[in-house]
Amino acid sequence: MKRICVYSGSNPGNHVDYENSAIALGKALAAQNIELVYGGGKLGLMGRIAGSVLESGGKVIGVMPRGLFSGEVMHTELTEFYEVANMHERKAKMSELGDAYISMPGGLGTFEELFEMACWAQIGIHKKPIGLLNVREFYNPLIDLLKHAVNEGFMRESNLDLFIVESDPDVLLERIANYKPSEQSFKWSEISPAQSAVESV
Repeated sequence: MKRICVYSGSNPGNHVDYENSAIALGKALAAQNIELVYGGGKLGLMGRIAGSVLESGGKVIGVMPRGLFSGEVMHTELTEFYEVANMHERKAKMSELGDAYISMPGGLGTFEELFEMACWAQIGIHKKPIGLLNVREFYNPLIDLLKHAVNEGFMRESNLDLFIVESDPDVLLERIANYKPSEQSFKWSEISPAQSAVESV
């Protein structure tokens, strides 16, 4: 595994555990010679993990759209930097560069990036591992929501296997390295796979 794309908050959060976890993940990536791909910012958890990788002798690739330069402070010491036109290009480029995805605690932007990659995995666009760094059980409510969606008939139970959930960065990286894509159930409950194959011809 050469590169991991990490989604994380542009704010540091209210607990030092979040910052410490970002720094620990950065050190672990550098120790394993895994390059960091991220959004290119200098603030919040984004800045903490990038700084940690760089200080540990690792490589960091940032991707940022031009329009965010005024609101999102760009990290100026990155190994490589891509300037793109918009958020769609940013996500596509980050996905292209990464061999796996890790979502740290964050807000709407982090959730949006995480769910797009999960959706793509669900429908077979990619088979890359998706990790949740579950610091302070941050993602427990999200996991409960996903299970609720399964119970209510909007998701297949196999979709839950798309996520690797760990609170320890080293354990998460080990599980990502050993990841084997799970077989995903047919998405639509109202038609059969055979019927879908016939109708798509």
